[in-house]
Amino acid sequence: MKARLPQGMGKGPSNNMNQMLKQAQKMQDEITALQADLEQREFTGTAGGGVVEVTINGKRNVLKLDIKPEVVDPEDVETLQDLVMAAFNQAVANLDEVSDTEMQKLTGGVSFPGLF
Repeated sequence: MKARLPQGMGKGPSNNMNQMLKQAQKMQDEITALQADLEQREFTGTAGGGVVEVTINGKRNVLKLDIKPEVVDPEDVETLQDLVMAAFNQAVANLDEVSDTEMQKLTGGVSFPGLF
């Protein structure tokens, strides 16, 4: 009498490995597509109640910088510098939040540190 193996067994470990490799390749393709999508999207940050607005793309390149004239004071350049930095940092935080959310959807919540 031959022993019967549970369904899915007996095909050998190479079949399971092939399935895992296919799944990994599919996930890699989806991640690559997500990265390309994020690079094309725009993310905006504001500071000072909207007197400074920075728009970046997914590569973190600044696409647009809007500064309202009323915030420009030659006697107080530091405040303007702080507002620009705050707006840029907010835009980057918005990008990171969207990126993290989309990655969690793709990976089912499994974290891959350093991927993005």
